[in-house]
Amino acid sequence: MLDVSLAIGSAVIDAALMQAAGLNTSWTPRWAALAAAVLLGLALVVRRRRPVALAGVVVAAGALTGAGAVSGLIALYSLGAYASSRRAVICLAAAAIAAFTLQPEPGLRHEEPLWLRLAVAAVFVAPPVLLGLYMGTRKQLIASLQERTRRLERERTLLAERARVEERARIAREMHDVVANRVSVMVVHASALKAIAARDPERAAETAAVIADMGRQALEELRQVIGVLRLGETSGPQPTPTLEDFRRLVDQSGAAGLKVSLTTEIEDGTLPPEVARTAYRVLQEALTNVHKHAGGADTCVRIRQMPDVIEMAVENEPGDEPGHALPGGGNGLVGLRERVTALGGSLEAGPRPGGGFAVHARIPLPAVS
Repeated sequence: MLDVSLAIGSAVIDAALMQAAGLNTSWTPRWAALAAAVLLGLALVVRRRRPVALAGVVVAAGALTGAGAVSGLIALYSLGAYASSRRAVICLAAAAIAAFTLQPEPGLRHEEPLWLRLAVAAVFVAPPVLLGLYMGTRKQLIASLQERTRRLERERTLLAERARVEERARIAREMHDVVANRVSVMVVHASALKAIAARDPERAAETAAVIADMGRQALEELRQVIGVLRLGETSGPQPTPTLEDFRRLVDQSGAAGLKVSLTTEIEDGTLPPEVARTAYRVLQEALTNVHKHAGGADTCVRIRQMPDVIEMAVENEPGDEPGHALPGGGNGLVGLRERVTALGGSLEAGPRPGGGFAVHARIPLPAVS
C-alpha cells in the first residue's frame, strides 16, 4: 500500500513540476515528457522487487525526456536499499551521473563547464544512493541480529528442555534406588518375618528391627530426593557411604536369607563422595536383583580399591529357590550403567557361563592434584 501511494504521488508531482516549469527537450515533445513523468512515477510500485531494472529505466528515460526528477530520487534510493549486487549499484550510479551530465538540469546552459554539470549530477545521484546503501545495510544488520536472537532463544529452550529431561532422569534414578531397592528388601524381610513369627519369636524380633531400620533409611533418602523438587528448597549434601555402610547393606541381605559373602580391599574414608555413592548403588541394585530372581543363591561380593580405579564384582550361583515375586520396571541396571558411565567407568551385567548372574563395574578414581 505504501509503494502504491508513493508511486501515485510521485507521478502527480513529477507531472505537475513539468507542467509548471513549461520545459521541453530537444529529444521528445512536451506531451511525451509529461507521459514519461507519469509512467516513471507509477513504475515505483516495483521498487522493492525490481530495484535494478527500475533504476535503469528511470535513468534512461530521464536522459531522453528530462522527466522524473522525484521518481529518479526514489528509484536511486531503492537501488541502494534493495539491490543485492553492490556492483550493479555502482554501475547504475555511475551511469546516472553520466546521463545527468550529458542531459543538464533545467536552468543550466550548454555553455556551462563540464565540472559544474558533473557536480550537479553527483549532488543529485550520490545522496539517495548512499542513503539507500546505509538503510539497506542497517536493515540487514537488524534482520541478522533478530535471527541470531531467535536462534539463541531456540538453543536456550532446547538446553533448558535437555536439562529438565536430565534432571527428571536423575530424580527417577534416585527414586528407584530409594523405593525399588530398599522396599524390595523390606518385602523380602517381611515375607521371612511372616514365616518365622510363630516358631522363632527372637529371630522375628530381629527381622522386625531390620525392617524398621531400613524403613527409616528409605524415608530419609526419600525426604532428600523430594526436597530438591520443592520450589525454593535446596537439598543438603548427601551423606557419603563408608565401608561400614557397605557391610551393613550386605548384612541386611544376609538377614533376609541371602547367603552372601563380602571381600573388601578399601581404605575406609578415602573414596570421593560421587565414587562412593555410585559404588554403593551398584552393590545395592545387584543384591536386590539377586533377591528378586535367585532367591537364596550363594552370592559373592568383591570390592577392590586400586590407585586409579575401584573394581566391583557381585556374582551369584543359580538359585535353589525361585526369586520373590517383586515388580520391576527393568530400569535398575540401565540407571546403574548411566551412573557409572557418567564417572568415566564401565559396567557389565549378564548371565555367567556356569549359571547364575554377575555384575562387574569399574569406577575410575579422580586424579589427586
